Amino acid sequence: MTTKNTQIATVGGGCFWCTEAIFQEIKGVERVVSGYSGGNVPGKPTYREVCSGLTGHAEVVQITFDANVINFEDILIIFMTTHDPTTLNKQGADHGTQYRSVIYFHNEKQKVITETVLKELAQHYKNPIVTEISEAKTFYEAEKEHQDFYKNNPNYGYCNFVIDPKIAKLRQLHTNKLKST
Repeated sequence: MTTKNTQIATVGGGCFWCTEAIFQEIKGVERVVSGYSGGNVPGKPTYREVCSGLTGHAEVVQITFDANVINFEDILIIFMTTHDPTTLNKQGADHGTQYRSVIYFHNEKQKVITETVLKELAQHYKNPIVTEISEAKTFYEAEKEHQDFYKNNPNYGYCNFVIDPKIAKLRQLHTNKLKST
């Protein structure tokens, strides 16, 4: 019997509803929590404050995964191929620093893997990758209504028009990484 190798990844790829929905489908992912990180204001931020763009926080997800099932490199490859890492502070119709593409590393090994993966993937994009790579800061869990948003609101317009195509892309590109349903 193999013991679990639980690790944490923190990434932001625009609206956290999208990123959360992607990683909830991945084998080895035990938990995905939407939240905020990377800001420069004291105290726990609210959704409204983060959406103002004045806190410096990004909408992110914190992914708890078993590295014996899926490794950090694969987490990053899935992340980088299910959002546009070449647009600065923008994903689709969402604009502002809170929607930036960002990877927060939790240790030196994650930093090195992140730099390597981004360098390797750069050749597959027409425009330069602008994903921020920063040391993980305090993670603030988002309000309850933002957790499991896609699961709880599958008929919401944003889910249909923005998240559904990302899920379809995930299923096309990373079939072997999906949980069995």
